Amino acid sequence: MAGHSKWANIQHRKGAQDAKRGKMFTKIIREISVAARSSGGDPGNNPRLRVAIDKALDANMSKDVVERAIKKATGELEGISYEEIRYEGYAPGGVAVIVDCLTDNKVRTVADVRHAFGKFGGNLGTDGSVAFMFKKTGVLSFAPGANEEQVTEAAIEAGADDIVVYPEDGSIDVLTAPDAFASVKEAMDAAGLKADQSEVTYRADNDIAVAGETAQQVAKLLDWLEDLDDVQNVYSNADLGEDAYA
Repeated sequence: MAGHSKWANIQHRKGAQDAKRGKMFTKIIREISVAARSSGGDPGNNPRLRVAIDKALDANMSKDVVERAIKKATGELEGISYEEIRYEGYAPGGVAVIVDCLTDNKVRTVADVRHAFGKFGGNLGTDGSVAFMFKKTGVLSFAPGANEEQVTEAAIEAGADDIVVYPEDGSIDVLTAPDAFASVKEAMDAAGLKADQSEVTYRADNDIAVAGETAQQVAKLLDWLEDLDDVQNVYSNADLGEDAYA
């Protein structure tokens, strides 16, 4: 897999999210709610809920808050009902973007997303216009300095699909099928190899390298979208260098 290591981008996004901790908690609670409502409140029988709970606990959310969100979703407590919506479009430089939302007001959400694309020189597309370029994948990311041999051996033993080592900094991505993500993560944790970042995400089949002002516009658009209250996740095929965040 060519291009820049994902590590720098992951760290930038994580730093931005940590700075807005309350908003991050809101997004996680919404994900827990939708997961529990769609497939039940038992994480043992609901992989999506299990992943959401793991993300909540990794973010130091209390178990009480997690349990309350599940009870609201399953009807034990009164709560808000959220709808899942996906928007697709293009950022500057022909970069494909997917925006996954959870909302209780579709009119507000589409207006906010459309405004973001227009503000930074992109355009909102139709359903399916870019989604075909992406594949749903479980990703466990290990920081530069991780032991490549140990990670590779444990990942293969755990049933991972692929291991990607980025030569420029030595960071490692372990890739899994979405359904196998939880079991692979559990096996890696048990082997003493806890990923620095782990998620089920959408990864592009091919990234597009953008530089200079175009890269900065793309980075601003992605950050703006991620900061919207109704947006849960933003995926793109942008290959951004450090200059994008200058």
